[in-house]
Amino acid sequence: MQHFEFEAYVNDAKTVKIPPEVAAQIERDRPVRIIVLVPDRAEDKQWAELTAEQFLQGYADTDAIYDVPGG
Repeated sequence: MQHFEFEAYVNDAKTVKIPPEVAAQIERDRPVRIIVLVPDRAEDKQWAELTAEQFLQGYADTDAIYDVPGG
C-alpha cells in the first residue's frame, strides 16, 4: 500500500487541497483513504518539551569534546 504524508490547511471553502506533487503520484479514479490528524496546540508543546528532555538525558559531560568551539 502506498502512503503519502503532507501538511495541508482547510481553506475558506472548507476543503483541503492535495499538493500537486502528491496528486501526480495517485492514479486517477482510484479510491483513496484520507486520515486527518490535528494535534492539539498544548500537545505540540508537551511533545517538544518531552523530546528535548529525553534528548538531553542521553547527553553526558564527556560528549562536550564533540562540541564545535564558537558554534
